[in-house]
Amino acid sequence: MATDIRQLLLAAFDIEHREHVGAIRAALRADAPDWNDVFRRAHSLKGASRAVDLPAVEAVSHRLETLFERVRTGGMALDREAASAVELALDRIETYVAGLSGGAGPDMPDDAIDALGRLLGQPVSAASPAPAPPAAFAPPPPPTPAPVEPPPTPKKPPAERPAEASEPAAAFLRVPAETVTALLRASADLSTSLAAKASAAEGLGRIAATLRDLHAKAEALDSAKAGPGQRVLAAGLAALAREAADHARRQAAALGAVEGAATRVRTETERLALVPAETVLGPLARTIRDTAREQGREVDLEVTGLDVPVERATLQALKDPLLHALRNALSHAWQPPEIRRAAGKPETLALILEVALRGGRLRVAVHDDGPGPDLARIAETARARGLLGPDEAADPETLLRLVFEPGFSTAEAIDTLSGRGYGLSVAADAARSLQGSVRLEPRSPEGTSLVFSLPLSAARRSLLLVEAGGHTCALPSSAVERLVRLPRADLPLAMGRLLLPSEVEGEDALPVSDLATLLGAAGDPEAGQLVAIVLRSEHGRAAIAVDRFNDVRSLLVLPAPEVGGDSALIAGTAILPGDRPVLVLDADGLAERAGLAGTQGQAPRSDPNTATKPRAGEQARTTILVVDDSITTRTLEKGILEAAGYRVVVCVDGQDALDRLRAEVEPVALVLADVEMPRLDGFGLLKALRADDRFARLPTVLMTSRGDPEDVARGLELGADAYLTKQSFDQRKLLDTIGQLL
Repeated sequence: MATDIRQLLLAAFDIEHREHVGAIRAALRADAPDWNDVFRRAHSLKGASRAVDLPAVEAVSHRLETLFERVRTGGMALDREAASAVELALDRIETYVAGLSGGAGPDMPDDAIDALGRLLGQPVSAASPAPAPPAAFAPPPPPTPAPVEPPPTPKKPPAERPAEASEPAAAFLRVPAETVTALLRASADLSTSLAAKASAAEGLGRIAATLRDLHAKAEALDSAKAGPGQRVLAAGLAALAREAADHARRQAAALGAVEGAATRVRTETERLALVPAETVLGPLARTIRDTAREQGREVDLEVTGLDVPVERATLQALKDPLLHALRNALSHAWQPPEIRRAAGKPETLALILEVALRGGRLRVAVHDDGPGPDLARIAETARARGLLGPDEAADPETLLRLVFEPGFSTAEAIDTLSGRGYGLSVAADAARSLQGSVRLEPRSPEGTSLVFSLPLSAARRSLLLVEAGGHTCALPSSAVERLVRLPRADLPLAMGRLLLPSEVEGEDALPVSDLATLLGAAGDPEAGQLVAIVLRSEHGRAAIAVDRFNDVRSLLVLPAPEVGGDSALIAGTAILPGDRPVLVLDADGLAERAGLAGTQGQAPRSDPNTATKPRAGEQARTTILVVDDSITTRTLEKGILEAAGYRVVVCVDGQDALDRLRAEVEPVALVLADVEMPRLDGFGLLKALRADDRFARLPTVLMTSRGDPEDVARGLELGADAYLTKQSFDQRKLLDTIGQLL
């Protein structure tokens, strides 16, 4: 098993090292190279080679990193000699990795590392000649295989002989994260389309059953009294019933096959998107232990949460920053054993790498029990770099933000562990790219924590399903401390709010906030009973009242829709069996909103819908038709409009909407439609509506991601009453626009 894992890691490294080497070569050919990026590439290549235990590659990468650091800071120029040494080093790395067999590589010649050493004034190999042209380097011939019984006859040439005692290397393919996300959304939308097909198949089955019943009744007629016309009718009904039944069977069989394929697509897409954290972060522990041994330092490293499923792209983006963070912790937090003993600590430095789910977010942290952040040293470095004025004071929080500036380091010297000041800068860049945050903070009683807080992308999570305001919502069960069901009459009141007594001695009672109210809807709680959830989040504990509990399920959480909703409260969407979408709420956002709530539990919101909410008795049941092929977008738009008091009907594309309108199932006051849809797009739907006298004056709003002036002009020319773009979507603007049109 260990061999299999190493082969997988080496296969991944083969892809990664090609990317870094190619990027460095491209930068060297550029007129104005980005030396920061080149330096980081060399730094990442060094860390990756250490993670897969390739010390020869690591040694060359370390000297490349040092050279690029000097070029970046103006300490030396990349002249012809330096460029030749860099090219030689890249060639040696590529040839070495290409010659890997069974995890072991050929001997790495000293010429590349010595050429870099002469430029940097560092030691060179005694066996290396003075700057003579390096000899060509090729992998050594494969070892002679041991004799086997019976000997092969005839013997194949070595080039054609298959590898012995080894399995073919696994194939790796880099897929952009947005492609995986799009595939997940497409599989969810496919399920929705299949649900519509299922209803059609059921309808065909009902037609077949009706025809069989009519045929039976026709046959029951008195044959003596039945005329020729009746007998022809009976025969026709029999033939039609057989044909309908045959069509229903074929439709059911085809639908079953497609549904099975769609299920497999969804399962494989989830597998593509999600992997255990150990897959990418597992090797970091061995890397740091090896580094500590090389430095003569003892470290007690604990790793938790490696079984948590995380999106592969997120883990890849975090790998290098976490390696930097662990190396920084080993450098800055380590103290001699006698100093630790005097402070009442164990002699061995304790490091913790933690991966966990907190509320609706992914939390990845590196903790140590060292002396903690040296705020005085940080302030001194900040003043020396001009980040603080000579006499400017700064609070600890501000100082701990400055350490993420590129090149910021409090180390007294540069060594193989730290001192260049780019470890935390890389961490900040990674957090921003993942739309999350990272912070450095002191631990209690002593130590430091580097904490990443990231939004969940596609992942299967355990969710608590609840009802509030007539809607089903989901909360991450990891954020739920306890569930409460108590008589309201037994609970105390304070400033008009119910208080939930604490079960923990010494903790204050919690004011109760109503989830439906926080979401801008009217709740329907059980009479006389408080049904509530106690959440634990980064903002503390909060008690949230719901109408009722439903279930706890493991569901795939997709990213939050691009349009609509309150980004502070919505962490994503999930699909229930039967293709019913639900919103996954963010526990941290709920707790913060509850803390800001007024005396009646109503949180201040930037979207007071009361200005556009229909007046009672006038537009309370006004029906709006929402047309969008994205299940998540339909859900968000439906929720916004229903919260504003409208009745909402949804259709999956333009043709579905046109058929429903022509059938006149119910009166529709306004159509809100996407543009890009299958079968019939929004422009086609609008054109068909304006050509029909019944719908020529029906208010129609197009809302789409296509915001080009040509598309807007086309929509308005076809007769759209308004054209809204998803990129600049504003919930208030949508409701105001609809209110004006109605």
